Formats: sequence, C-alpha cells, structure tokens
Amino acid sequence: KRVETTFLGHPVCVERRGTDGDFERARQLIAEMDGQVDAIGLGGIDLYLVAGGRRYVVRDAQRLAEAARRTPVVDGSGLKNTLERQTVRYLAEAGLITPADGSQRRPRCLLVSAVDRFGMAEAFAEFPCECLYGDVIFALKLPFPVRRLATIRVLAAVLLPVLCRLPFQVLYPTGEHQKGSHRRGGKWLRWADVIGGDYHFIGTNLPAATPADPRPLAGKLILTNTTTPEDVERLRTLGLRALVTTTPRLQGRSFGTNVMEGVLVALSGRAPLELTEDDYLDWLQRLDWQPQVEML
Repeated sequence: KRVETTFLGHPVCVERRGTDGDFERARQLIAEMDGQVDAIGLGGIDLYLVAGGRRYVVRDAQRLAEAARRTPVVDGSGLKNTLERQTVRYLAEAGLITPADGSQRRPRCLLVSAVDRFGMAEAFAEFPCECLYGDVIFALKLPFPVRRLATIRVLAAVLLPVLCRLPFQVLYPTGEHQKGSHRRGGKWLRWADVIGGDYHFIGTNLPAATPADPRPLAGKLILTNTTTPEDVERLRTLGLRALVTTTPRLQGRSFGTNVMEGVLVALSGRAPLELTEDDYLDWLQRLDWQPQVEML
C-alpha cells in the first residue's frame, strides 16, 4: 500500500512493503532503503517488548534494524505507549467499554499480548473491568489465561530474556501463517466484550460463525491496527459492534503503529531514542491523531 498525503503542511509518502515472512529479503530491503527514506518502520516484528518498566530487545528485529546505518528505524513502541494508552481512556470516557450483552456486569477486556502493548494493558487495568492477558495463549500457544498484570511482569522477567533470542516466527504469525485460521483463542474472544491488540493475533483466531451462533462477535468492540477493507467486512459479517483503530485511516487502510511512528519521527527530525513520552504526546497533539471509531 502506498499513500501520498500531508501532515502539518508537509507532503509525506507512506508506503508499506511486505516480504511474506522472508527475513533475509526484509533485511536486504531495509539496507536498500537506508539513506533513501526519512524513517523505516518494522512491520510484523517488534524491536522491543515491554513489561513493568523494563524493555527487552528482540534479537531478530535488532538484526533487521542494524541493516540501516543512517535512516532511523522504529517499531511503533513509542506510539503504543502513548497513543494507545490515550485511546483506551478515550473509549472509557465515551462509554464504549461496555458488556456485549447489555447487562450491568463489569466489562470483560481481553488484550491478546500485553508485552506487545503494555501501555494499552496498563490503561485497561485502570478501569473497573475484568481483564485477561493472552500472551501465553496466543504467543506461547498454551491454554493458560493470565488475569493479573503483575503476573505478566513476572513471566516477562523470567521468559523474555530467552524468548527474545528465538526466531520471531515462533512467537508471531508471519508470511502465509497470517492468513490461516487457528482459533486456539476463540473461546476467549467469545468471552470478551472488548478485544485489544495486534490484528494478526486477533484475525487468525476469530471464532467461526455457526448455525447456533451466526454472529459470535455481536456487541463486541475490537481495538487494533493494520486493518484492510476486507478485514472490516469480515468483522461486520461476524456481528462486531465497533472497530477502533488508533492511527488514521489512509485511503481505506489503517497503517501499523510502526509506520505512523515513522511519520512522527521523520517530522520531528530527531532520533527515536531522543524522543521522550512527553515529546510523543506533544507531537500527537500537533498532529491531532484521533481514534477512528467505526460502528459496524
């Protein structure tokens, strides 16, 4: 996808290129783009996983980032910690975090991976909802839900130093695996009223419509990114109430946080590690990026 648009009066070309999970092709492409573009976003892989104030570097992503010697490389973690945190608060204040069945019980919130979006995880924990974190279910493929953020911090401290050294495709669907339908977490997607996190984790595990339950997402809200018009139509047929994306929709597609963080970094003219949380919030206010709420 390639879009030419304007931000703060500056013409910007935003482009997303895929390599179907081919790591070496991705590394080669980054090396070719180095010095030719103003920022590079790593899509489909995290450079950093975050939990409890600690940041863990993913080895494969570091190898990709090192292919660029001049152009700044980002993975979206700065936006995840700021823009996504703000979005959860916005949804709560707007009264959109509610039980799917219209009852008076506490809303159930499922975040498919807390270490991928710790800002979102902490924001959910601020509100009176029943939270479930799916890191073990969706990344480690083990049927154990985690219900406390403190447990995620402990698991991260124990496991991430080892897991971050594994090939990334062990933890996250890449290439053709993004098009499959695993449904290992379908039980918990049915349980939740609000589902947040990476769309590849969500989309490959969506519950199937059945004659007994033709609209398994009825009344639910999904908070995610990187959705296409085809994704939106699929969610509509499954009965989803609302789709919320944290980054602007450009010509029908919501780009990933990595791409939009690249836009922000390029406009700032500063190195990513120089930007503080307050800097991100200041730039977000200037850009006026608002959550995209689509009632389906």
